[in-house]
Amino acid sequence: MSSKFPEQSKTIQTDIVLPGDTNSLNNLFGGELLARMDKVASIAAIKHSEQIVVTASINNVAFGEPVPNGSILTIEAKVSRAFNSSMEVFIDVWKQNKTNKEKLKVNEAIYTFVAVNSKGKPIKVPSITPQTELEKKRYEAALRRRQLSLVLAGKMKPSEATELKAIFD
Repeated sequence: MSSKFPEQSKTIQTDIVLPGDTNSLNNLFGGELLARMDKVASIAAIKHSEQIVVTASINNVAFGEPVPNGSILTIEAKVSRAFNSSMEVFIDVWKQNKTNKEKLKVNEAIYTFVAVNSKGKPIKVPSITPQTELEKKRYEAALRRRQLSLVLAGKMKPSEATELKAIFD
């Protein structure tokens, strides 16, 4: 299976935050943002794998700044690393005021998707070849995150998590 560049999976969605999307403080509901990120990230995973994908986990979400009603919200997702059938997708979120072109990063998240066939069984996905320094950094860190998740889930012994052990040696 051939290798792909993260740029090939890059997916960007720009939308506006409307009153029905906000809480009593007039800021975007956290759950609404999670759903929007899930959609954009799933499209990135579909573009990379060219398969049906399912969300396996939300590994990390960092809510930085509130996103007020009327904000323009831009969500960018890219596959940061592909394993056998799973893909880590890194998501960056920016907001901007309608009258100001400056974007402010307000959130980032990491989701994991699994490519499946029509019967829901996992199938192999192409590997990733990172190009930029940021892509390389995220690619390398993805293996540590994966090992940590496997250790916490009891699917890997801590002694087998070589990338995690290397951090502490």
